[in-house]
Amino acid sequence: MQTARDDVSSVDLFGSGGQLGAPVLYRVADVTALLSISRTVVFDLLRTGRLRSVKEGRTRLIPAAAVREYLALLEREVA
Repeated sequence: MQTARDDVSSVDLFGSGGQLGAPVLYRVADVTALLSISRTVVFDLLRTGRLRSVKEGRTRLIPAAAVREYLALLEREVA
């Protein structure tokens, strides 16, 4: 079974519609690959509140909805 962590390029961020098997939470490393940004930029976005996250134990996780919201924010900013 292949996961988003194994191959981030196979993640369908928008087309799954919440169906079973679609990632709901991403690790920071997954988001860096999905958005082609550095780990430092991801943590800056989290620190400034432009990207939401949750914490499970010691792991910082970013909901797929938060990634979609961040992309929508970027689109609104250029419009």
